[in-house]
Amino acid sequence: MKRLILVALLFTGSIAFHKNANAQVRVNVNFNIGSQPEWGPAGYDYAQYYYLPDIDAYYNVPARQFVYADGPRWITAASLPARYRGFDLYHSHKVVINEPRPYLHHDVYRARYAHDNHRDNRRGRGRVINRGWGHGR
Repeated sequence: MKRLILVALLFTGSIAFHKNANAQVRVNVNFNIGSQPEWGPAGYDYAQYYYLPDIDAYYNVPARQFVYADGPRWITAASLPARYRGFDLYHSHKVVINEPRPYLHHDVYRARYAHDNHRDNRRGRGRVINRGWGHGR
């Protein structure tokens, strides 16, 4: 009888473990290929933001909006302000950043990428930085 109870407990435990293991498997695939602009870097399935170190600005890919500093504030707009009128988006350096609101850590990105403009990116291709936090993993 003890053997039967032990086998039943082991069987019940293995079923419970199997259900918990299956419940913890999660697949998160993000694609925004169609929403990326023509001037964006090639070869990325997903990009949340582009950092444009030449002008210290960002482009929010899903929202299709630029984010740039105006004094102490960050402005979100569909186009760049007049001071960037001659800026060539097609041939500029871009860094793909998959982090929510990277402009809140702007000092980090400026320090990391301002010095290597055009070193890795002579033709407008970006480098991916995947900070994740639930997006682009």
